[in-house]
Amino acid sequence: MNIGDVMTRDVRLTSPQQSIHKAARTMADIGSGILPVRENDRLVGIITDRDIAIRAVAAGKGPDTAVRDVMTEDIRYCFEDDDIGDVAASMAKLKVRRLPVLSRDKRLVGIVSIGDIAVATGPEPAGAVVEAISRPSQQRSATGNQARRLEPPLSPRTR
Repeated sequence: MNIGDVMTRDVRLTSPQQSIHKAARTMADIGSGILPVRENDRLVGIITDRDIAIRAVAAGKGPDTAVRDVMTEDIRYCFEDDDIGDVAASMAKLKVRRLPVLSRDKRLVGIVSIGDIAVATGPEPAGAVVEAISRPSQQRSATGNQARRLEPPLSPRTR
């Protein structure tokens, strides 16, 4: 089974100029902890609820802080035709709960979460991902530390 079969296709985007308050409001409205960040016709980052909490609130930044100031620019992703098991293994290695999903022409087509994988496959391999994420590591980031890195240009789109 491919990730494209289980990913969430209805993806909301934000811009780097938008305030973190508006980004957080969008996350609350859609029940998600992640928003891809698009500038012009290019995916330039990801902002998560953790980015807002750690890089903004904990650092004393206000609600009008621009998304650009706290987003994660080092984007990790998978392709929609990647195998679920391979993506789950990558998520475990990266210690991430969600990944943007791209088409082979590097257009944003969705987001995949551990939950999406669990619903499609049952407790394995999602359980292994959660276990790997939960293990302490020396350094964690909001979107991981290995795998594919986004290379410009990329034209985000939603379905």
